[in-house]
Amino acid sequence: MMTKIYPRTGDKQTVYLNAVVKDPQIAIGDYTIYNDFIADPLLFEKNNVLYHYPIHREKLVIGKYCSIACGAKFLFNCANHTLKSISTYTFPVFYEEWELKKTDVTTAWDYKGDIIIGNDVWIGYEAIIMAGVRIGDGAIIAARAVVTKDIPSYTIVGGTPAKEIRKRFDMDVIAKLLILRWWDWPIDKIHRNLPSIMEGSLNELFFYEE
Repeated sequence: MMTKIYPRTGDKQTVYLNAVVKDPQIAIGDYTIYNDFIADPLLFEKNNVLYHYPIHREKLVIGKYCSIACGAKFLFNCANHTLKSISTYTFPVFYEEWELKKTDVTTAWDYKGDIIIGNDVWIGYEAIIMAGVRIGDGAIIAARAVVTKDIPSYTIVGGTPAKEIRKRFDMDVIAKLLILRWWDWPIDKIHRNLPSIMEGSLNELFFYEE
């Protein structure tokens, strides 16, 4: 786990998230960064992980080497007023007012599950990720997209609701990248292969040997 907070000297807008987040229900991979030029990025849990109440113990899992832009939000299940009732009003939340059982408070919303983000994912400015969504490795979420459904690996999506724009690579290359899993390599191996990673020299990466 990272202990260093700021990746760049003098830059207090960008942080390594897993050095900042304290909630045990939020798991962040190494080198994943968050940039915020409006609010304090140290307040990521408060400002960006919303409706994440302890009652469900739901998880936010974000992989390694992800890039999260300013204002991206993760909306959890307590934001989902139930559609099973005639009314969308959250009567169970106000159990005292309506003389309901406190234990029934979770019936006020529909539960859709955890939010799981893969590795090397880029989440754009003010994008919104909804509860229950899974985003695959290498995906790109465009600015202000609203992600309501799972996103396959190495897929670019945008819009409201987010829809596929295109794949980043052809399916054969994607399959090889998912086997390669460069983000799991030791740091020294990543260092040695940075030119190939940064320049997109896929053949060199695929045929690299220790």
